[in-house]
Amino acid sequence: MPAIKMPAPSKEIIDNKQKIVSDLKQLINRHHVLDDDTELRPYETDALTAYRQMPLCVVLPETTQEVSRILKYCHQHDIKVVPRGAGTSLSGGALPLADGILMSMMKFNRILDVDLENRAVVAQPGVTNLAITRAVEGEGFYFAPDPSSQIACSVGGNVAENSGGVHSLKYGLTTNNLLGLEMVLMNGDIIQLGGKHLDSDAYDLLALLTGSEGLLAVITQTTLKVIPKPETARAALLGFSSIEAAGQCVADIIAAGIIPGGMEIMDQFATRATENFVHAGYPLDVAALMIVELDGPEDEVDGLLKEVAHHGQENGSTFLKVSQTEAERQLFWAGRKAAFPAVGQIAPDYICMDGTIPRKELPNVLNAMQGLSEKHGLQYANVFHAGDGNLHPMILYDANAEGQLEAAEAFGADILRLCVKVGGVLTGEHGVGIEKRDLMPEMFTEIDLAHQQRVKCAFDGKQLLNPGKMFPVLHRCAELGMMKIHQGQIPFPDIPRF
Repeated sequence: MPAIKMPAPSKEIIDNKQKIVSDLKQLINRHHVLDDDTELRPYETDALTAYRQMPLCVVLPETTQEVSRILKYCHQHDIKVVPRGAGTSLSGGALPLADGILMSMMKFNRILDVDLENRAVVAQPGVTNLAITRAVEGEGFYFAPDPSSQIACSVGGNVAENSGGVHSLKYGLTTNNLLGLEMVLMNGDIIQLGGKHLDSDAYDLLALLTGSEGLLAVITQTTLKVIPKPETARAALLGFSSIEAAGQCVADIIAAGIIPGGMEIMDQFATRATENFVHAGYPLDVAALMIVELDGPEDEVDGLLKEVAHHGQENGSTFLKVSQTEAERQLFWAGRKAAFPAVGQIAPDYICMDGTIPRKELPNVLNAMQGLSEKHGLQYANVFHAGDGNLHPMILYDANAEGQLEAAEAFGADILRLCVKVGGVLTGEHGVGIEKRDLMPEMFTEIDLAHQQRVKCAFDGKQLLNPGKMFPVLHRCAELGMMKIHQGQIPFPDIPRF
């Protein structure tokens, strides 16, 4: 069976499991250290379920001091640590290691401070994304980043992956809505970055940590920016006879200087699956459905909706429906956000890809993806953040059919290569993890990767924090400089896919 390469497990660490578990039980509540196979099974994979690996053990700390003690102990004894939030990662970022401790942060689940005067919320990393909005919506505020998994994903994971969502076009990704962090380094040092203020002096380490995928530190507290709800928000559904026409409409809307609160496209396959699942009022006879939301003063929103309708007509739109109530607007978005589970009902398995391209390339890339589908013999459903060019094609396959997983992964790799070829990037918000790790050379030179990994070594010289993720070539820090170790110079075992 095909496998992905991961760092070879340390036989010494595995053989010493019982002592390690015993030591950990002295550092935190003994009931928060899991080592029985039945207890470990739920942690063997994240949302990239094609790969599974049982961890050495799982720890569930409750305080920053406990995280510090655990990391200091692991640093002293050369034990690897994989941080984990809600486990919704679609890139395998939280895949455990056989000789590593998996550190679950889900007991860090409290909102510590709501400070609307400073438009800030201080929350622990295990708090769900949607809970931030729920905490402030009564006062007319909300947290802008809204990934489709917002009901489950944690804000610590949002920071680690720099997550976005359907409203990222206007309001930005997590990095644009993050004010401060408390984090613990691999040696146990506790660091504070930023705060409730909008800017700080010295190096912008806050930006460096955002999107670092658990390779640099363990986040123990976040300070998040919340913003007032707009006076008016209305959404429009536009239907097109081709997905290329919808893509061109996106480019025309942005070129006209209109920045919607959100702008999404679903192809007919995804639209039909979603409508059967949610009944959001989507048309079923269009090849592509666009959702465009405008927000702001009522007169401005009304004017912009007319402009959007005009651009739709110019690109041959055959359907137009504008939300008349807040409930209807929410229903339009409920359908889009349910696209992933909806498609899951009509295919045994799927891989949700994540690549980003320049908006002007949307028509060309969408057309090329159809050719790739024919090449690999697999169907796909297109759902993507059209306004910022963040594609989320869902490649459908059956893991029980011989060769289909390999074909799905090859199809996905070709899509990502296409994204890079047209001037895009390998990931918009899901992260690199293990899924895109070996495609990094498609985008970065060896020199690029070497300098990125020097940053990793500055934070984690022993390479103990979430190793085997993001980088196809490992670099380790020698005491007096950098020592580069190319893949193949150290053993890499196979981790089977399921």
